[in-house]
Amino acid sequence: MTNNATKKFKLPHTFVLLFIILALIATATWLVPGGKYDTHLVNGKQLINPDSFHYIDSAPQGLVSLMKAPIKGFVEAAQIIGFVLIVGGAFAVLQKTEAIDSMIKSLAKAHESSAFIQKALIPVFITLFSIGGATFGMNEEAIPFILIFVPLALALGYDTVIGVSIPFLGSQVGFSAAFLNPFNVGIAQGIAGVPVFSGWGYRLIVWVLATTVTIVFMMWYAARVKRDPTLSPTYALDLEKRKELPPGGVADFHGMTARHKLVLWIFAGSLATMVFGVVHYDWYIDEIAALFLSMAIVIGLVGKLDSTQIVEGFMQGARDLVGTALVIALARGTLVLARDAHIIDTMLHALMPLVQSVHPVFAAWKMFGIQTVINFFIHSGSGQAALTMPIMAPLADLVGVSRQTAILAFQFGEFTTPMIPTSGITVGVLALARIPWITWAKWMIPLQLIYAVLALALLVPPCLMNWQ
Repeated sequence: MTNNATKKFKLPHTFVLLFIILALIATATWLVPGGKYDTHLVNGKQLINPDSFHYIDSAPQGLVSLMKAPIKGFVEAAQIIGFVLIVGGAFAVLQKTEAIDSMIKSLAKAHESSAFIQKALIPVFITLFSIGGATFGMNEEAIPFILIFVPLALALGYDTVIGVSIPFLGSQVGFSAAFLNPFNVGIAQGIAGVPVFSGWGYRLIVWVLATTVTIVFMMWYAARVKRDPTLSPTYALDLEKRKELPPGGVADFHGMTARHKLVLWIFAGSLATMVFGVVHYDWYIDEIAALFLSMAIVIGLVGKLDSTQIVEGFMQGARDLVGTALVIALARGTLVLARDAHIIDTMLHALMPLVQSVHPVFAAWKMFGIQTVINFFIHSGSGQAALTMPIMAPLADLVGVSRQTAILAFQFGEFTTPMIPTSGITVGVLALARIPWITWAKWMIPLQLIYAVLALALLVPPCLMNWQ
């Protein structure tokens, strides 16, 4: 057999994969009829009337619409794209002060000498990010941490996958298994007509189990990669990234300077301010971006950078993330095509009869499956709640499933967010970490199967005990 015959098939670039998905959705708009649910205003929110579906004139999306989808996606995702560019610029200024390099060397040195830190680092940080997702809905807020944890993971002898997984998977599993998240649990319960944040006891158990499963999987994977780095799917990429790590290793490192410590304290204070603002003042992307922009200026001055160095550092950081911005725009374009063709409501309507089942457990499992499909197109927890809960809540009554269980199925549908290529957050994070989507997706498959089995198992007790 020739060498060419044994070569692995090389999958397309992430941009190509996303454009293929765009083309498939554009094709679907010629096959799926247009449809619409009527909406009505309830407590300031536009809710769907589940009995109001009707077909409307279709709006097939042709070649022109396909080619316009990326720019429309760019416009509609402008807020998060701007956020990513500003955060990237702010972190480049932080990087210029060399405080992060100093912190990485300090943690790497402690990691070498402390068995406790070696064992506790991954579980502690994953738990912290999971708490963020489960309480104040940490989602986009995890993006900046990729720039810290990837070089840290590489310095500690792990790989880029570990560096991405700690903040990204941590926050996403917390979001999906949330017990006090106002953006999915709170809104869904309000729409479904059940007391907001009721049933938190069982959801807390769900969160503990989901977070524990994630930690166990990551600890197993981290130990495996530590023993044999060539087992990492990003091994070749990491060889190049390690060349970018601060030189000199940790053997001759004698600790952080006072200036580095002050810069890091300002950075930590900025993160604490972000959490406080999100929890108490409903801060979102605009406010967080403003916070990071302010942080960049203050950190640059404290780090003894002149104005030219601050501006050049910021511009370089933003420039490095232009590819990330374009990936997010393409991912958002998939939703633009489906929405402009009026096929999202049609697909939702077609899925509804599939929930009917002879047993509530099977009905709940089908709800989970439907929410998983919907999550491919709509990744906003609040957006999914507004779209599906007005239908799922009364449907749950008809098929013998409690509304709390329907809400839990809705939450579990978001377990796939870290893998799907139509999620702007997912492809943005991967572009930031320079991991090809297909590489990440292959790695995620076993964990996704574990999450699916866990979700199916955790939907059984609420059905059997008629959880209200």
